[in-house]
Amino acid sequence: MTKKYRHKIIKEVLADTDVNSQEMLLKILTDKGFVLTQATLSRDIKELQIVKVPTPKGSYIYQLSEGMNGQDDVSHLSVIGFIKIEFSGQLAVMKTRPGYAMAIAGEIDNKASEYILGTVAGDDTILLIPRENISREEIISSLSAFIPNIQQ
Repeated sequence: MTKKYRHKIIKEVLADTDVNSQEMLLKILTDKGFVLTQATLSRDIKELQIVKVPTPKGSYIYQLSEGMNGQDDVSHLSVIGFIKIEFSGQLAVMKTRPGYAMAIAGEIDNKASEYILGTVAGDDTILLIPRENISREEIISSLSAFIPNIQQ
């Protein structure tokens, strides 16, 4: 089964089922005949820009970001999900609202690769690793193209 087909099924599952953990999604996909690792699923979640959103019951579920649903621009996630960025030496740590880090990291990887070598995302924290000889100002400037509130 191809990656494209797996992504299609993941989207369908999230549209039809309240998935509250990667483990639950992995089990659903395994039950549907997919053979994949937790690491592969994590990459799929990042690529599909899936976010964890709060439910009225106080828990969290995975859902496709507005951009992947075709309803809104993906940058919208960065605007509403971004909290702050701090630097330590050459590295930067970005804080996000819970569940937004993976999607925002994916956006950074796609839109700021000239300045950012790579990102590592958790649930609400992103480690940004800049390229050699890139200043903090250049990082902020490159990110401000799609995270306008980063300069506040």
